[in-house]
Formats: sequence, structure tokens, C-alpha cells
Amino acid sequence: MDIQHQEDDSKGRYWVVVDGHEAEMTYSRAGEKMIIIDHTSVPDGLRGKGVGVALVQRGVEDARKAGRQIVPLCPYAKAQIQKRPEWQDVL
Repeated sequence: MDIQHQEDDSKGRYWVVVDGHEAEMTYSRAGEKMIIIDHTSVPDGLRGKGVGVALVQRGVEDARKAGRQIVPLCPYAKAQIQKRPEWQDVL
């Protein structure tokens, strides 16, 4: 999956287009060392294909590399991170 990333001074998003459908995960920056994941959207045509999990995983990996912490306000992202102990170091 070719997940794209875009970030400005206050917000960012990860997105991917698969079979003509776009899924995304958005976040807000809270200072230099924290992001708040606020929304994950996966269209019906991509549900069950692991797209949402891939977006959250990429966010976790990027946060870890940048030394950032994540506050997962999005219920989906929060549930996915809670299921995986190996991702919880970024909380």
C-alpha cells in the first residue's frame, strides 16, 4: 500500500487510494512532540482489507521515529493501538 503523508504547522493526514477509493487518518499537532489522532475514515469499498490498520500503523511508526507521543481521540485508532502492546510505547 502506498500511504501518503502530508503535514503543516498544525495538522496532518495520512491517506491511501486503493481501487479508486480514498481512506485517510487525520491528526492535529500539539507541540513538537505530540500528535492527536482525531479521525480515521475508510470507505465501505475498502472495509475489511486492512487499510485502516495500515494507516494507524504508519502513524505509530512515524511518531516513534520522530520521538512523538500519540493521543488517540479517534475511537478506531484508539482501539487498534490498545489491541497491540507493541504500539503502546507511543501513547
